[in-house]
Amino acid sequence: MDIMEILNSIDSFVWGPAMIVLLLGSHLFLTVRTGFIQRKLPMAIRMSFKGSKGEDGKGDISNFGALATALAATIGTGSIVGVATAILAGGPGAVFWMWITGIFGIATKYVEVYASVRYRVRDHAGNMLGGAMYVWERAFKREDGSIPGWAKLGAVAFAGFAVIATIGTGSAVQASAITGIVTSSFPAIPKVAVALVIAIMVSIVIFGGVKTISNVCEKLVPIMAVAYAGGCVVILVLNASVLGEALALILECAFTAKAAFGGAVGSGIMVALQFGCARGLFSNESGLGSAPIVAAAAKTKNPAEQAVIAMTGTFWSTVVICLLTGLVLVSTMILNPDIQAEILVNPTVYTGSALASAAFAQIPFVGTPILVVGMVSFAYSTIIGWSYYGNRCATYLFGKKAIAPYHVVYVAVGFLGAMGVGDAVWLISDIGNALMAIPNIIACLLLSGLIARETKHYVYDDNLDEEFTEEIPIIESK
Repeated sequence: MDIMEILNSIDSFVWGPAMIVLLLGSHLFLTVRTGFIQRKLPMAIRMSFKGSKGEDGKGDISNFGALATALAATIGTGSIVGVATAILAGGPGAVFWMWITGIFGIATKYVEVYASVRYRVRDHAGNMLGGAMYVWERAFKREDGSIPGWAKLGAVAFAGFAVIATIGTGSAVQASAITGIVTSSFPAIPKVAVALVIAIMVSIVIFGGVKTISNVCEKLVPIMAVAYAGGCVVILVLNASVLGEALALILECAFTAKAAFGGAVGSGIMVALQFGCARGLFSNESGLGSAPIVAAAAKTKNPAEQAVIAMTGTFWSTVVICLLTGLVLVSTMILNPDIQAEILVNPTVYTGSALASAAFAQIPFVGTPILVVGMVSFAYSTIIGWSYYGNRCATYLFGKKAIAPYHVVYVAVGFLGAMGVGDAVWLISDIGNALMAIPNIIACLLLSGLIARETKHYVYDDNLDEEFTEEIPIIESK
């Protein structure tokens, strides 16, 4: 058995029925527990656009900066390449399950961010630190201040799996996607040149810390998202004649064993569910525990305010961007039999960026440049966003001395990924994502009662402008 077979076996196991039940079940449970917090989405979107009520709150960066950084990390290749691989591996029905994962995942994003902000800590320099590792330590500590072994295990497990996942998901996968889209569109550019530019551009930003990262993301994210969504809308107009057929195919394949595109794509409901949920999590990170790490650094008056703003990230990344991408890719494949023929011969030919390139090439003159700029921007922003997640988790595990070595490894892996990393990276990222999600989701479920009570006070009783008065403790830095 070779390494790919082993990775495929592990990936199939961790993303099997148990993970799907845990993920979707948690999304549904937390939706009910929070009083269907999704109905507050219009208010949340208004709050994120008009700026924070909590600019005077405690924190290091604006809460729009925290949202932008989280969006930078989520609207990446998972929203484009991830959708393509989900369709090719799980059939068009996977798009539906990605969308459902996003809709109900909004509640999970709210709960995990609420917990992270509520249980955040400070270091001696005054920097805010948060994430599932600190939630486990603070929320479940005994009255004498000691931390139970099982809580410490949850904290260490999350941080450890997160470090592994960030190097795969955040660095190698994204860098590989940048190289793929640039070299396929401009064959004269060598991979090594792209890899060097990525390493330099990433190093310039991530060594500047969270404020530098958030400043870059605040400017980059709105432009890149609007440009990409605009390109998708143009393609959908061009493909208008088959949009109804594409939507019907997505829905039919989500609930039946119908195969699509000549029988080459689609293997039944369970496979569509598996790849839809896996790629949906890869896209929006709801339940993963990554976005709460940067959310904890936001200036906010109370946990609910930042949680409400943060949950819009899931809406934009999956409910909007992934749905647009899915419709674009499925409708393009219906209209272009040559793409179908290539898939029948070799399913890997049009995976990822190549399939997206085929779709955007339909827009005369500007289609390919829009995709190239969009993919490069998305992947680059994801690299810098995820670097912060790994930085915080490495610091939790090994202390401040781990920051510089982690950054060096992160950039080096990105360089190697840009030079040519195949499907193994996607599998490792999938596995890491699943494993870090487990302790994070468990913590969210255990705290759901407390968060539901406080949500009623802050959100439903209209007290979002109220100051959270509990003292933020200072931890001993290693």
